[in-house]
Amino acid sequence: MQITCWGARGSIPVSGKEYIRYGGDTTCLEIRARSGDIIIVDAGTGIRRLGNHLLREGQYKYNFLLTHAHWDHLMGFPFFKPLFLHYPQIHMHRGPFHEKYMESMFSKVMAPPNFPVRYSDLKAQIIYEKGNAGPFSIGSVTVHPVAISHPNTGKGYKFVEDGKSFIFLTDNELGFVHPGGLTFEDYRQFCEGADLMLHDSEYTPEEYNLLLEWGHSSYVDALELALGAGVARFGLFHHNQERTDEQVDELVGKCQRIIDDRGSQMACFAVGSDMTFEL
Repeated sequence: MQITCWGARGSIPVSGKEYIRYGGDTTCLEIRARSGDIIIVDAGTGIRRLGNHLLREGQYKYNFLLTHAHWDHLMGFPFFKPLFLHYPQIHMHRGPFHEKYMESMFSKVMAPPNFPVRYSDLKAQIIYEKGNAGPFSIGSVTVHPVAISHPNTGKGYKFVEDGKSFIFLTDNELGFVHPGGLTFEDYRQFCEGADLMLHDSEYTPEEYNLLLEWGHSSYVDALELALGAGVARFGLFHHNQERTDEQVDELVGKCQRIIDDRGSQMACFAVGSDMTFEL
């Protein structure tokens, strides 16, 4: 399993020399399975670059998953170039979401007056797969959904292939249980022993005290989850829109000091655009 990040920024895309290393695009991940299947998670602005890359490669078949429907995770969808070509085939996996959820979210993004091209005018073959509240398979990867603690609800995912596991929990507030969300202990059990975990780490503890219930975690809470679950590698994700590269590095340094004090060997880093992970 190969995981590539095409966008790790939270809330809104940013640009400028202070955001070069970790990038300014909002959430989009690409997973390449051993079976050759391509899994795309979320349609933040990073999906624009991913679409260009896939077309250059001559890849025209994709599987798509959505964590939730807040704007920063959908705003890149109309700029995914394969949508406007006849030959791509896109399998939209409803997973645990209710019927028509994904169709309604994407069509709203492109509905007038939001966008000049309607969803109904897209040329790609879009196939909506039957929903499933439990684990389901995409090629050689088994996908395990989990509820996230976030306003308006949503889903995180565990991807398992050949005994290796990758967990993606963005927009998950560990310090507060939103309706439909789970407790810290529930997430610890879900993440236990993962080879790689990327988790929402948008706030410092000081920021979080002012923004309780906004649906995001402090990097300290995310780190405690990673340590408690015994994950091998932990990546800070969904960087605050104001957080510069230098400030992100400072958070990683603070995490590393806590890890060292605990005597843990866990690897810790901040996720940036174009980073690739192999499991």
